[in-house]
Amino acid sequence: MTSKANREGDVVLIHYRDKPMTYARIEAIRADSKRDWYQVTLLFLTIPTQVVTWILKEDYINGGPFTMGGQSVRLERVERVRPEDDPAGKSGPSGPKSAGKPVKVIPFKKQH
Repeated sequence: MTSKANREGDVVLIHYRDKPMTYARIEAIRADSKRDWYQVTLLFLTIPTQVVTWILKEDYINGGPFTMGGQSVRLERVERVRPEDDPAGKSGPSGPKSAGKPVKVIPFKKQH
């Protein structure tokens, strides 16, 4: 379990039956009518996208294992990577930092 709490806007990897299944973004976390439980709306990043709402305890939202229909499930935080965090400098120049430097634009070409 991570030490940081997951919150709206975070991306999580959903593990189902102890295997990575799909990524999802947490769209909303609202208190449920049951004390200490929350309605968590997730946007599954699949094709097509899918919106689901699960009722979870805080521990489950933050990576604790739980079961659904007798199957193990767990949400794992996906850490954000920012270009300045890229130790190898693989992300290349972008945004205002590249002002005055030529930037190569690679067009997307449809294959026929």
